[in-house]
Amino acid sequence: MFSFSLSIIFQIKTCYKIYKCTGTFGRVLLCRNKSTDEYGAMKVLNLSDVIRLKQVEHVKNEKNILLEIRHPFIVNMLWCNRDDSCIYMLFEYVCGGELFSYLRNAGRFSTLTGNFYSSEIVLALEYLHSKSIVYRDLKPENLLLDKDGHLKITDFGFAKKLTDRTWTLCGTPEYLAPEIIQSKGHNKAVDWWALGILIYEMLAGYPPFYDDNPFGIYEKILSGKIEWPKHLDPVAKDLIKKLLIQDRTKRLGNMKSGADDIKRHRWFKGIDWQEVTMRKLKAPIIPKVLYDGDTSNFDEYPETDWKSGKHLEEADLKLFEDF
Repeated sequence: MFSFSLSIIFQIKTCYKIYKCTGTFGRVLLCRNKSTDEYGAMKVLNLSDVIRLKQVEHVKNEKNILLEIRHPFIVNMLWCNRDDSCIYMLFEYVCGGELFSYLRNAGRFSTLTGNFYSSEIVLALEYLHSKSIVYRDLKPENLLLDKDGHLKITDFGFAKKLTDRTWTLCGTPEYLAPEIIQSKGHNKAVDWWALGILIYEMLAGYPPFYDDNPFGIYEKILSGKIEWPKHLDPVAKDLIKKLLIQDRTKRLGNMKSGADDIKRHRWFKGIDWQEVTMRKLKAPIIPKVLYDGDTSNFDEYPETDWKSGKHLEEADLKLFEDF
């Protein structure tokens, strides 16, 4: 880590997205390295807001996890630091937009399209789990497409390093595993449950458990009753059923062979997993990107004074000594 002058190293181009994981106390800004002309996404968090919202340990935990990981299907953090008012995290800029937008525009994905994205997610989750990291926030909004159409998982605000189980209630209601709702303690099995929800949503166009009220969603998840669209591929349906098993000890991905059980499922028959890792499979959707810093695939938000955070007192700064 090193101190820096933001204006000297990076040119802030435009704001393309409000940071939305743990609350509105930060922004993500598009920036360009003046020396290399490479674009990056700079997440800026106001320290005073991090303290006010009691997110100090949460943010430190996110940073520590991001420092440890690097994978072709993850939005990798390139650098991080802080000054007396803000935390700065620099990420790869992934210019293709959210999978959520493409799914909503399409209505639903074909079996082949869902299969392609699922294969890349399986490898990313397998990698995280190999490092004892549970992601806990899989959903279309947290999946970005790069300029070649490959997936990148973003937003590690809910990720956690696990040695056994954790009891924190977090995540998106439609994607929560039963053990999270029931506060039984959960582990990496929740990510495989979320994969089952995601595959269903990609192929059906909507999640399997939905209600206008979060508690209604929880009741449906715990009931385990799923309505299956007639058009759904029966082999994909079989995989989804095995991922959405209430008993996590019998859930595909969480048994003795781990992710290999999922990779060997019939829905992935013919997949060369080495080629998936090397990003050699042809992407079903190629985003329209004019140049590396193109922001047209993201919604626009009004500019604000992103550096408006007040400087902290010495006592408060000590909370971030190890950042």
